[in-house]
Amino acid sequence: MTTAKELQKSLTWEFPHIGKAEPTMKDVAFAYCEGYKIFLNEGKTEREFAAKAVELLEAAGYEPLDLSKQYKPGDKVYYVNRGKSLAMSTFGVAPLEKGVRLNAAHIDSPRLDLKPNPVYEKNDIAYFKTHYYGGIRKYQWVTTPLAMHGVIVKKNGEVVKVCVGEKPGEPQFCVTDLLPHLGAKQNERKLADGIRGEELNIVIGSLPFVGEDEKDEVKNAVKLTALSLLNEMYGITEHDFMRAEIEFVPAVKAVDIGFDRSLIGAYGQDDKVCAYTALTAEIDTKAPYYTTVTVLADKEEIGSYGNTGLNSDFVLHYLEDLASLEGANIRTLLRNTAALSSDVNGAYDPTFASVYEERNSCFVNKGPCLTKYTGARGKSGSNDASAETMAKIISIMDEAKVYWQIGELGAVDEGGGGTVALYVAAMDVDVVDLGVPVLCMHSPFELTSKLDVYYTYKAFAAFLASDK
Repeated sequence: MTTAKELQKSLTWEFPHIGKAEPTMKDVAFAYCEGYKIFLNEGKTEREFAAKAVELLEAAGYEPLDLSKQYKPGDKVYYVNRGKSLAMSTFGVAPLEKGVRLNAAHIDSPRLDLKPNPVYEKNDIAYFKTHYYGGIRKYQWVTTPLAMHGVIVKKNGEVVKVCVGEKPGEPQFCVTDLLPHLGAKQNERKLADGIRGEELNIVIGSLPFVGEDEKDEVKNAVKLTALSLLNEMYGITEHDFMRAEIEFVPAVKAVDIGFDRSLIGAYGQDDKVCAYTALTAEIDTKAPYYTTVTVLADKEEIGSYGNTGLNSDFVLHYLEDLASLEGANIRTLLRNTAALSSDVNGAYDPTFASVYEERNSCFVNKGPCLTKYTGARGKSGSNDASAETMAKIISIMDEAKVYWQIGELGAVDEGGGGTVALYVAAMDVDVVDLGVPVLCMHSPFELTSKLDVYYTYKAFAAFLASDK
């Protein structure tokens, strides 16, 4: 007779805590995450992340895709889309009509963008006007040290890269908030309205410009000081901001969190944690059966719209270019492709347990989260992966001895969210979401588990190498 304990073991399931199941993997995971932390510090914006990715790709032997060349298995190529998104491949032994192994992450993150005409002065303080990008909780972005990143195209066509506030000794910037003594009326606002969009004004200076003739008074002299310093640094004028992309991001560096150093705290881990693990898994793929396609996309935080986002045809065009190298039928290639939408999920937070459904939540230290569907209000805006796709990805991870878990984004009716999966699926491709659980998602300082980061890399590497 089968005992109750034996039956329970064979019929029920709980996702294991990696720290308990594989305590010897801690050192390997911690070492892997040192490179990840460096990348977070050096690639805070989509342009910076793409440029750093190209450095790693070229060091690993990748070359720009050349449609006039013939490639053999093991060759590595990449394509950069307007400096803000990219695709890369390692050619496999299987014909392209058998499909590719597609892994897509995004490299943009919530932030504060400058308006086209941003510089103003009020009561002897100079400011930048901003328009927030992506889903932020506005109250989290006040009184936080900020750094200025981006590019400005000057009238003569010169592209100027801007970065202020990241190096030791450089000035940083800040959005102000009321002191509690004067915040009684502000306290009456709902939390979502505690700070309003037009109140996210960044302080950039407070000293007036004083010319050689002290009697030479000018209007908005504090604004003039800020503009004159920017002109000294970058040779730009106020008019040049209309030809610019300037982003303000938290000036914090990636750090270890907790006495045990088991977590990483940093800005922009949604979704650079999946982008970095996808990038390194791609680089480490040497002789795949299927040709790999790893995509690092822009614009996901605002719906993937625009020609650098996945709600455009840039990935389809890249796949068409690959197909043309062999004269492969692109429709057959797409139908036979298996894909991951590599995006994060919200980790269960015991402090705010009521918004989660515990049995179907993901947890830190249990591995990457396989998310069958996202969306909201009855899975609206979701890909909702098929049982066959789930079975394929699960079998790949299980055979590679990768720890993973399953989860959805919060309890039903509590909210929800979306990923790039529906845009990949729109190309007639089988796809499911897989990514790292994140605490404090979309905040200026997000938390991830080092064990989860490493096993996400392992999952991506197994997916790219599989012949299933």
